[in-house]
Amino acid sequence: MEHPIGNLMQTTLENIKDMVDVNTVIGEAIPGSDGSTIIPVSKVTFGFVAGGGDFDKNQLPEEDKPFAGGSGAGVSVQPVGFLVVSPGSVKVLPAQQPTAWERALNAAPQLMEDVKRLLQKKDMAGQEGQQA
Repeated sequence: MEHPIGNLMQTTLENIKDMVDVNTVIGEAIPGSDGSTIIPVSKVTFGFVAGGGDFDKNQLPEEDKPFAGGSGAGVSVQPVGFLVVSPGSVKVLPAQQPTAWERALNAAPQLMEDVKRLLQKKDMAGQEGQQA
């Protein structure tokens, strides 16, 4: 005979499975009026606990011992942002405003490209001045 705690845990996990599916993390795509597609992205965390115990009633067989148990679960869904897929690009729009540090970190690749391009222009201008 299966122990009652097994049934309790199975029921809890089935209920969590019903609450959290892939559409909770990556939402349903929303078509935009300009031909783009917007996809919501969320962070999902969950946890559960189940426990119980048998009461010892002296020499009763295992199936006749009283059982007490319980379970609980919690789910948290936090929006992270949106993927905006356009015919030539993919952009990530954060759901929360980034801090100054995060903005600087996100801008670093573009800044490096701008500096590289500026140095190349300066180098080309220097070479043309030497040739004249």
